[in-house]
Amino acid sequence: MQLVLALVMLVLGYLVFWPIVLEPEAREMPPVPELTGVLEPNDRLSAVEFLPLPDNARGPEDIAVLDGVVMTTDLAGRLYRVEGDALVQVSNLGGRPLGLKSGPDGNLYIADSFRGILRWSPDDRLDLMADRVDGVPITYPNQLDVGRDGVIYFSSSTERFDPELLGGTLAASVMAIWEQSATGYVARLLPDGTTEKLADGLIFANGVALSPEEDYLLIAETGRARLIKLWLDEARFGTSEVVIDSLPGYPDNLEANGDGTYWLGLASPRLPSEALFPYPFLRKVIWRLGPWVRPAPVHHGRVLRVDGDGTILDMLEDPTGALGVTTGAQVVGEHLYVTSLDGPALGRLPAP
Repeated sequence: MQLVLALVMLVLGYLVFWPIVLEPEAREMPPVPELTGVLEPNDRLSAVEFLPLPDNARGPEDIAVLDGVVMTTDLAGRLYRVEGDALVQVSNLGGRPLGLKSGPDGNLYIADSFRGILRWSPDDRLDLMADRVDGVPITYPNQLDVGRDGVIYFSSSTERFDPELLGGTLAASVMAIWEQSATGYVARLLPDGTTEKLADGLIFANGVALSPEEDYLLIAETGRARLIKLWLDEARFGTSEVVIDSLPGYPDNLEANGDGTYWLGLASPRLPSEALFPYPFLRKVIWRLGPWVRPAPVHHGRVLRVDGDGTILDMLEDPTGALGVTTGAQVVGEHLYVTSLDGPALGRLPAP
């Protein structure tokens, strides 16, 4: 009996006192919106055609169109172009590229979650553009957009959890969102090399996309399941407003269509574990229980088309989650390409 009591006390002591890196903050999440109207469940994304990555590679997290050619990357940092129904490797960038965007100079700009903001030119030259903001290393570069004037706008998801040190972007993102620490930010890189923050205090800053007139930037705040509009015009520069305060999932990449609408990927449906966000102590206990009870994204494909005022115009859904963690979508020509954090293929289907 004494042995049993000792074991119980040992387990309780572990669950209550064992040191962990997480310092959860108390938050209240907005209610999950009703899945009605445009959000009515469907299986339209299930018609996706798979363009497999070569050699069992995984993780085509984003795409960009460079000189009319669709480009993507994988978990190991290889760069591919789409040729018909195949992906052909064109370079090995290394690191872990996330956001991709072609610039007005014909080069490819990359938010590399391990290294910073990079530029790749078609002659296979790779340059580091920025790895610090205000003298502090950029811990988790995520997505970016490039203005017509060459200014690069990018997100850094968290200053608390380094994806390279933690074994990958998924592990770091789960920790940041479970902790609910507001250390994410959006910054810009000017052509002279200067970097400056434009918005901070975000809980896992993620997708960013410029408006057609480049007078505002849309921002996906994954940890709050919402979209924010950050004004860039002279009269309102630096002010922001929430345009969607509650999405049915956790937003990831944003891709502008050029007409004032955007495609937004939802990496996972909202999780029931959000109910524990007001209780930091319980979240610490659950984390100590191990990976089998910790929160994790659910493979359930969803991409939304929204406008700059936060109106949801369309939703494509794949309840089977065949693409893995769906990160975003982008129209190129007659096709809608769908990207994934961990899937083995790039998705493609006729543009809605």
